Amino acid sequence: MEDTKVLDYIKEVLENIPATWLKLTTHRLDIYDESQAKTQFLNQFEALFNANNAEIAALKKLPTAYDYIRLGHPLSCILEWGIAHLNNVAPENVITFSSKTVPILAILRKNLLENKNTQILYTDELPAFFDAEIVRSIYGYNFELKKVGKAAAIPEFNGSTLFISQKEKIGAISLTTTIDFFLSLHGQLGSVLIVNGEKNEGYISEIQHVRRRETIAMTPANCLIALKWIGKQPSIEQNNTDENKTSVLTSIKEITASPTEALVASSGLSIQYAIMMGLIHDAQEKHKGKAIKFIVPPNCYGGTNDQARRVAACLDKVEIVDLLVDGDNEMVQSIATVLDKIAAEDAVPYIIAEIPTNPRVEVPDLQKLKAVLSKERKTANGETAIEPVFILDQTFCPNYHFLGEGEILSTVKAISYASGSKFPSGGKCTAGYAVGNTKTKDLMEKIELHLTLCDNEATELQYEILAKQMPSMNQRIVDAYKNTREFVNFIHKTLPAAKINFVSEELAAQGFTPSVFSLDLPTKGNTDAERESYKRELNLKLINLMITEIPNESKFCVSYGQLKGCYWTIPATSTQGTTKEGDKDYIVRASLSPKLNLELHKKVFSDFVEQI
Repeated sequence: MEDTKVLDYIKEVLENIPATWLKLTTHRLDIYDESQAKTQFLNQFEALFNANNAEIAALKKLPTAYDYIRLGHPLSCILEWGIAHLNNVAPENVITFSSKTVPILAILRKNLLENKNTQILYTDELPAFFDAEIVRSIYGYNFELKKVGKAAAIPEFNGSTLFISQKEKIGAISLTTTIDFFLSLHGQLGSVLIVNGEKNEGYISEIQHVRRRETIAMTPANCLIALKWIGKQPSIEQNNTDENKTSVLTSIKEITASPTEALVASSGLSIQYAIMMGLIHDAQEKHKGKAIKFIVPPNCYGGTNDQARRVAACLDKVEIVDLLVDGDNEMVQSIATVLDKIAAEDAVPYIIAEIPTNPRVEVPDLQKLKAVLSKERKTANGETAIEPVFILDQTFCPNYHFLGEGEILSTVKAISYASGSKFPSGGKCTAGYAVGNTKTKDLMEKIELHLTLCDNEATELQYEILAKQMPSMNQRIVDAYKNTREFVNFIHKTLPAAKINFVSEELAAQGFTPSVFSLDLPTKGNTDAERESYKRELNLKLINLMITEIPNESKFCVSYGQLKGCYWTIPATSTQGTTKEGDKDYIVRASLSPKLNLELHKKVFSDFVEQI
C-alpha cells in the first residue's frame, strides 16, 4: 500500500515539475541553507507527500536543495527519496551518481584514510573501464575483488563489503546484513548507492563530498528517466552521440586553437580530477619515487583548492604548495619562488592557476609567465630539474588562445580547462573540457585514461547542449563584456570610493574580456572589526536590493556566463566555501550576461548609493 502511494505521488509530481528543475545549473543562494542541503528540501517535500499535494505552485516554493546542480538537485533528491521509501531506508542513505566508478572510489577513499579493509563483490562482470590495478597503484586504494553468486550468500568480512549489481531494476535493492554498501549500475543513467545500516552512516557525508568534488550527481534529465521507470525494468536506449561529440570537439578546437583533441567531462571538477590523476600517473611512471607538488593558489575557487588537497591527503608522495597570486602578491614572482624551491628538492611541479584570477580578475604579465615557466632550473645536486606543467583554468576567458602554435604558452608544458556550466553551455549544463598543447599530447592520453576510468565523460544530453551553444560562445563573450565594461564604468562614476577589480582596457584589447568583476564597497567604523562588519552588511544590502528590485534578471547565486540576467555572490560564502578563512574574499562578485536590462541595473545601483 505504501509503495503504491509513493509511486502514485511521484507520478503526479513528474506531471507538474517546474521547468527550472530540468534546466538550471545553479540555484538561488537566498533560499539555500548549506547546513541543511537536501534535508530542508526533502522535509518540505515529505510534508507535501503527506498532504498529497503535488501542485506546481507548491513544488515551486520548495527551498533550494543544493546551490549547484552537480552536487545534487530537486530531481536527484526525489529519486533518492523514492528509492529510500521503497526499500525502507533513510533518504540520506541513498546517493545517486552520474558516474558508475566514483561511488566505489568514495568508499575506498574513506577506508584508506581509516586504514580499514574493503571487499568489492560483483555477480556478473565489472564495468570494462574499472581498472583495478590502476585504482590500486595510482589512487593508492586497497581492496579485495571477488566474483560471487547471489547477494544472500555473502559471508561476514572484517571491514566494508561493497556489493555491485548491474541487473537490478531501478529502485529494487537486495540488501542483507552482510552488505555495507549496495551499488546498482544503470547504463547511461549512472548509479545508485545505498549505505546500509547505522554503523555505516558516518560514510554518508564523505561520500556526498566525493560526489561534490570529483564527479556529479545523476543529471536532472537522467533522474527524470529513472523516476519514470522506478519500480519497473527500464529499457534504456543507447543513443548515437557521435555527431554531437564531433561538433563539440570541432568547436573547442576552433575556440582554443589547441593542437590536441579536447576531452569533455561531466563538469569542470570532473575534468580537473582527471587532469590531477593523469599527471600523478605520468609522474609515477617517469619520475618514480619522486615527490609530486601541486602548486595551488589558496584563495582560488574552493572546488579546485579542496579537490587538490583531498587528492594529496590520499597519497604520501603528493603535497600541496600554496601559490600567492592576488593583491600584493604577483603570480609570476610567486611561481618563480616556488619553482626554484621545488627544483632544489628534485620534485615534480604541477601548477594550477586561474587567468584571470578569481575573484580579483587579475592577469599576469604573460611574457614573464612564459619566461618563468621556460627557465631551466637545477636540483641541489646540479642536475636538470623536472620541467613544470602549467594547468590553466581559463573559465573566465575561454576564448583566449594560450596553447595554439605560436601562442604565448605553446612552448611550455601547458594544459587548459574550462567549466562548461559557464560560457560553453550558457548555464544549460555542467560539462567541462580540457585541451593541451603539442608538448602535452602524451599527458592528455593519461588524462583521458583517468576520465574514462572514473566514468566522468560528458553525458549524451551534455554533448547535445554544448553542440548547440558553443558555436555562439565567442559572440556571447563579446556582448557580455560590453555590458560589464559599461556597468563597471557607471559604478566607478557613481561610487568612486568603491574599489573595482576588473581587467583594464589595455588587457581587454589583448583579448581578455571577462564579464565578471568584484566590488570592494567603501566602509566606515572606528575599528577594523567594525569596518569589516559594516562592509559585509553592505554587501548583502546591495545584493538583496538587486534581486528584489529586478527579480526576473538579478539572481543571488554563483553563476557566470549565462545567456541572460545578472548574477551576484560573495566569494567567501559561495565559491570559496572550503577555502581557509584568512584567504577568503568578503567582497561582492557580479557577472553580467549578453542580455539584460542594463539601464534598470544602473538605476537600482544608483538607489543603493543614495541609501548609503
